[in-house]
Amino acid sequence: MVDRNASSLLGIPIDRKSLSEITEDSLQAVSRAQSQKVFACANPHSLVVAQHDPAFHSALTQANLVVADGVGASWMARFVGVEIGPRITGTDYFRAILGALQERGGGRVFFFGSSQNVLDLIGMRFRTEYPSLTLCGTLSPPYGTWSAEENHRMVQTINEARPDVLWVGMTAPKQEKWVEANRQQLNARVIGSIGAVFDFYAGTYSRAPQWICYIGLEWAYRFMLEPRRMWERNFVSAPKFVWLVLKRHILERKKS
Repeated sequence: MVDRNASSLLGIPIDRKSLSEITEDSLQAVSRAQSQKVFACANPHSLVVAQHDPAFHSALTQANLVVADGVGASWMARFVGVEIGPRITGTDYFRAILGALQERGGGRVFFFGSSQNVLDLIGMRFRTEYPSLTLCGTLSPPYGTWSAEENHRMVQTINEARPDVLWVGMTAPKQEKWVEANRQQLNARVIGSIGAVFDFYAGTYSRAPQWICYIGLEWAYRFMLEPRRMWERNFVSAPKFVWLVLKRHILERKKS
């Protein structure tokens, strides 16, 4: 486990730090005052999947910054007395890092993942909103799985662009496992697995209004937009997550 200020929820270390503290840690990595930082999000669905996916579990455990992205994770941690930091979404971290780099006057950013259409839309918006930053590259990986040779080529393309920050936008757990498998070869100082943020930022997928996010009902909004995709997360993984947390953090604690 990466040594840091974190608490374990279902065996996954989740940071206790605020968004501003996590942002500062990341900026210190960009300036090389700290080692490379790998950012990942933990929500009820991902925490459940990690219980039976050893590679995903390892990826989350080895990440330097793991935040509770999901109101269910925050609620259940509080209920069983596990002290974790505030809810921080991938969008929160994305905006905080880019905003801080913009204020500091520069930084090199690379987007890896999603489709070329999404990446093109991201590029247009990025150049307008962050004029002090350099979009040093975008890359859409092949659909499905790819060979070791293709992976080596993509890692080389990313490294040749010399990004300070590498945003990775694939579905979980694919993105986190890819980062863990390749982080030693990647020269980026900050690597963030932020999934759907690519679509949110490109405008190809609508994020819930801020007031819905604030009251913790973003999951319901996303379910209405994509019921087939979100069904398992909301009605299979969520109850399983509640049971697993109660079992490990309440029932098993009483037995020991």
